[in-house]
Amino acid sequence: MSKVKDTATLAVEDKLISECDSNDLPNIDVSQIQAIDIESLIGVNDPRHAPRILVLYGSLRARSFSRLAAEEASRLLRWYGCEVRMFNPSGLPLPDDADSDHPKVQELRELAQWSEGMLWVSPERHGSITSIMKAQIDWIPLALGGVRPTQGKTLAIMQVSGGSQSFNTVNQLRILGRWMRMITIPNQSSIPKAFLEFDDNDRMKMSPLYLRVVDVCEELVKFTWLTRGRSAYLTDRYSERVESAAEVSKRVNQKSL
Repeated sequence: MSKVKDTATLAVEDKLISECDSNDLPNIDVSQIQAIDIESLIGVNDPRHAPRILVLYGSLRARSFSRLAAEEASRLLRWYGCEVRMFNPSGLPLPDDADSDHPKVQELRELAQWSEGMLWVSPERHGSITSIMKAQIDWIPLALGGVRPTQGKTLAIMQVSGGSQSFNTVNQLRILGRWMRMITIPNQSSIPKAFLEFDDNDRMKMSPLYLRVVDVCEELVKFTWLTRGRSAYLTDRYSERVESAAEVSKRVNQKSL
């Protein structure tokens, strides 16, 4: 018996079908389209608006391959029905070299709070993530006015390299994602010799590396649909409940004196 699909599922399917052969995604194989089965991922009371994804990249070069990979992924995420915003790190000061009310810092923090999932794309430089990538992550606090901007949100990670295949950067991004209390998806993308993977129009060429980018985007969308309605429960911790109870007890005792 066929499964009856809700309006949110149908909306994503309509978006996929209407844009699958568009100029935005010339490499998509129409015969392999599989819409996100939202109905199987969410509960009755879960939010049904388009997933909100923030994309960060880690280079300011005029032709930045991390930016090009981020743009390619952003197109795919929109194709999968997401609302996507990309932060331009140009002008973001070094951490501790400006006040937190700096306009670029405020922009980044507002986007972090707005988002329900993130995609981080960094080049590998000297075997590590770039300082530009790290600065963006360092400016996002674990707690901001009683709100945790990243806790319980989904995260996908990608890297680009000028040389041979490496996983140094994605490994470090995964550690940072865990530190920021994010749900980092199992899949990841590492693009070696990135200068060979983009054409003269700055679009990623069809290859197994491109297919992996599609896989990462698809998985990020699935995990975001699956977890965002349960984020508060998934991140509810015993230690924090004990701490909160102790604070309440302390206030009660102070009032009784």
